[in-house]
Amino acid sequence: MADKNQFGKRGWTPERLGDLSTKTYLITGANTGAGFEAARILLGKGAEVVMLNRNKTKSEQAIEDLEQQFGADAKISFIQMDLADLSSVRQAAKEVIKRIPKIDALICNAAIAQVPKQRFTTDGFESQLGVNHYGHFLLCGLLFQRVEESNGRIVVVGSEGYKMGIKTIQFDDMNWDKNYHPMNTYCHSKLAQIMFAYELQDRIKALGKQVEVYVCHPGASATSLIKNSGGLRDRIVFKLMSMTPLVQSAEKGAYPEVMCATEENLHQKAYYGPTGRMNWTGPVGECKLESFVQDREIASKLWTISEEQTGQNFQFE
Repeated sequence: MADKNQFGKRGWTPERLGDLSTKTYLITGANTGAGFEAARILLGKGAEVVMLNRNKTKSEQAIEDLEQQFGADAKISFIQMDLADLSSVRQAAKEVIKRIPKIDALICNAAIAQVPKQRFTTDGFESQLGVNHYGHFLLCGLLFQRVEESNGRIVVVGSEGYKMGIKTIQFDDMNWDKNYHPMNTYCHSKLAQIMFAYELQDRIKALGKQVEVYVCHPGASATSLIKNSGGLRDRIVFKLMSMTPLVQSAEKGAYPEVMCATEENLHQKAYYGPTGRMNWTGPVGECKLESFVQDREIASKLWTISEEQTGQNFQFE
């Protein structure tokens, strides 16, 4: 962790962005919240943005809103994809490869959180692990070659929740059949995502590939994440918190992922996000990363299980 913010007291802001008119960014979960704001920021600099979203109606509305702001010629499009259904992820990836010739960054932004009762994805995974980790693991594997061809990046949007749960991967009960807990299980899924990202970094480096992988978190941001998937109590608590300085705007929540998709001279082994009190808000920069995240034995085992569960072997060659 850096002692001082490399971007100064204000931290990273979109003011650092230059012209992005030759760049193409894919963002999962971009019709609302931080994903939508990331799309808006990138479009404002001339980039092409492809949203990978589950909800067609909300995606069409998001495109309409963005076109009203940037004009009908704004380079914004939508490919339908449900991370809770691996067949949907595969179909979306095929469409991306068919339609999108380059990927400067694949931003894994979509998530569900604090699901009150145990639920399962189409493929039988605990829903938070299935959506947040397995769905993105498969997507990254399917699109890796296209990202590599573009000398591009993969950005994994984690969460400070990674350090609030059991702090390891529950290999003996990945679906949490015995001890399901809305928060602990969510934290488990975000830890899996982050461990995957650092393991991917190591495998890419070992093979001399050019894809860069970055990990960030949005802090506490006023998005619809808890509203869409959390229980009633959690929705009420977060709504009340959103009225205080403890929670920042969705736009500021998007800064870390936009930074990781665009900024030069970042450290791949770093963890970026708001650096203020409890890392909930404040200037965007490098945050402390807990050591258990980079347990290579655990990460390697998670990788193997993820390949088995998704049927996806990364095509590094």
